[in-house]
Amino acid sequence: MSDISHQDRILDQFSRQAMPFSTAAPITDANALRMIVEAAAPKPSDRLLDVACGGGIVVSAFAPYVEHATGIDMTPAMLDRARQHATESGVANVTWDRGDVTALPYADDAFDIVVTRFSMHHFLEPLGVMREMVRVCAPGGRVIVIDMHASDDPAKAAEWNRAEKLRDPSHVRCLMLGELKALFHSTGLPAPRASFYELRDEIRNLLARSFPNPGDDVKIIEMYAASAEDDRLGIPVRRVNERIEYAFPIAILAAERVSST
Repeated sequence: MSDISHQDRILDQFSRQAMPFSTAAPITDANALRMIVEAAAPKPSDRLLDVACGGGIVVSAFAPYVEHATGIDMTPAMLDRARQHATESGVANVTWDRGDVTALPYADDAFDIVVTRFSMHHFLEPLGVMREMVRVCAPGGRVIVIDMHASDDPAKAAEWNRAEKLRDPSHVRCLMLGELKALFHSTGLPAPRASFYELRDEIRNLLARSFPNPGDDVKIIEMYAASAEDDRLGIPVRRVNERIEYAFPIAILAAERVSST
């Protein structure tokens, strides 16, 4: 899969997802956003960067607690939604940049908090993005990664990733929790502090804000229905009458970049 074709997939998917994704209740959940802000321990003098910021929800959540918050994303429709969301939230100390998150257009040590949410599973080379996040984080600053994590069972992880790839063709791979933590070690950060929550919803709501290829929605429902019986996806799934409910496991991983000596 070439970089160009993958970028095209991201632009296609997230141009269409801009409004339904960024307004969905599980994505805008106030308790989850509070956990993310608390993990970062923001100070009024902090400068924040949200990498692959999407519809600006995380940036706007941090804005009241920092001096300035910047969001960067490659999808113009998402950035348009981010500007709208900031206006609706009444925050003005924000900046929106369009750019490639694999080569961030910022100086070394430019930010005190560098965060990314629900993005690592879209990157062809998540370690490269993590290196860029650490590069632009000032010594003594905090790096926070929030993402879904797959089962430690390789077969179940592969099956869930297959379902996610059907649902969103721009999906690459949900990492296992140990793999997400290893991104910190591999970039010279200490072992991250971890907190967890679940992104809960019903499968038809998930599909309503997704844009799978024709016919793949039926396959996805079949996979989730089967997992309610045999746990093949490795995530909580259950049937409630005609509903198929799921819970995506989410990790909030945070570490401080060690100060230079």
